Amino acid sequence: ILWKSTADRLDVKLADGMAVVCQGALDVYPPRGAYQLVIKKVVLRGEGNLQRLLRQRREKLAAEGLFDMEWKQEIPPFPKTVGIVTSGSGAAIQDIIKVLSRRAPHVQLILRPTLVQGADAAAEIVQAIWEFQSFQNVDVLIVGRGGGSLEDLWPFNEEKVARAIHACTIPIISAVGHETDISISDLVADVRAPTPSVAAELVSPSRENLIGNLDQIFFDLNRALGRQLQQKWQSLDHLTDRAVFQQPGRK
Repeated sequence: ILWKSTADRLDVKLADGMAVVCQGALDVYPPRGAYQLVIKKVVLRGEGNLQRLLRQRREKLAAEGLFDMEWKQEIPPFPKTVGIVTSGSGAAIQDIIKVLSRRAPHVQLILRPTLVQGADAAAEIVQAIWEFQSFQNVDVLIVGRGGGSLEDLWPFNEEKVARAIHACTIPIISAVGHETDISISDLVADVRAPTPSVAAELVSPSRENLIGNLDQIFFDLNRALGRQLQQKWQSLDHLTDRAVFQQPGRK
């Protein structure tokens, strides 16, 4: 038995076919003599081992300095071309396209579709990063996917992916899962975005904001020039009031 109030608080989003481990309390319904397990906690099977491996891998890479700030590159403020490493049919690419088309339709997108979960995903992600590195045809990379379980997100915790991100000379934004999901790729990337949509916002300054900034600059320049002109006119008035200009014949 899993009550709705409990299900709403679970960290795991249950779906048909999942292998899970449930913890709860044994209860009995006396009229029928029926026993039932009232579930209080659900975790994915094997997640404990994955968490332990993830912790060990983080400690190893942190000790090597892969997460240090000295390696972080600046994200260009006005990129012209953005590379995307994610699934070609997932929610992440749709979110990125939607945000960029609204905020900065002039930005060109180059999608390198890859697997984002499963045994072969990590190798594909690494290959995609190296392809962008070889061609040098983008200003910034977004690497990521939408939400999922720890097992789903595991390719972004693989050591080979972390080392590929670290070695890439193109600035990389990691956008894996939801805001509460922090993968190794998030830690090693130049910038971590909590979601793919936020990653798209980071590479696409809003046209409205840019126009507003330009309007403010135009106003400030006009005001500064006006003050300078006023000062010059006052100086000129002061000069014309001098006797040599008022009565030049006396000189």
